[in-house]
Amino acid sequence: MTNDPRQIQAIFNRIAPIYDQLNDLLSLGQHRIWKQMTVKWSDAQPGDTCLDLCCGSGDLALLLAKQVGTNGKVFGLDFSAEQLAIASRRHPSIISSSSAIDWIEGDALNLPFPNNNFDSATMGYGLRNVTDIPRSLTELHRVLKPGAKAAILDLHRPPNQLIQSFQQWYLENLVVPTADKFGMTQEYAYINPSLAKFPTGPEQIALAHQAGFTTATHYPIAGGMMGVLVVTKLQ
Repeated sequence: MTNDPRQIQAIFNRIAPIYDQLNDLLSLGQHRIWKQMTVKWSDAQPGDTCLDLCCGSGDLALLLAKQVGTNGKVFGLDFSAEQLAIASRRHPSIISSSSAIDWIEGDALNLPFPNNNFDSATMGYGLRNVTDIPRSLTELHRVLKPGAKAAILDLHRPPNQLIQSFQQWYLENLVVPTADKFGMTQEYAYINPSLAKFPTGPEQIALAHQAGFTTATHYPIAGGMMGVLVVTKLQ
């Protein structure tokens, strides 16, 4: 996985048109359940102001908007203009029963928000792709209100060797060939090397504490191939 933010941005701009379709195919639709779990763990409440970091095509932001209702507010931030364009086109279908969403092109390492601004936050498949994980967590901590929670969903390298071997086989023999049919082999081939560098659950907990979060819990799901890091800022 490249550490050049411009190259990462270019990858997500290129995959934007097929991102949702591939996620459905490659997770057998399970990613939608994992995202619902993430929103639940974020503890977003009706009337809250929430942030969805690295929002992509907007799945988590849309779920947050439904959760906080018409009296709430959601900000979806991503550095891919193409992903944000898709997200903004999807939003009108649920606007009548949900909060407003502001789609913002921005950097997770330098958030364009004031301190202590959000009641809760989510992040889906973004932490693994930022170039500086500690700084990203520190920025997230800065913009959350005291007592607020954030839930961070991502792929993980499972500790069990058998499941790890299955994951690697699945990525190499199903994910990449499926992406190849859409002309996106190179864009999806990065997943395996990115997992090799991604901090484990316990390592993420340690990084969250270093960023200032009072409590941090990592919940493995899908046999440890996925996980949700739930963090709380001191009251």
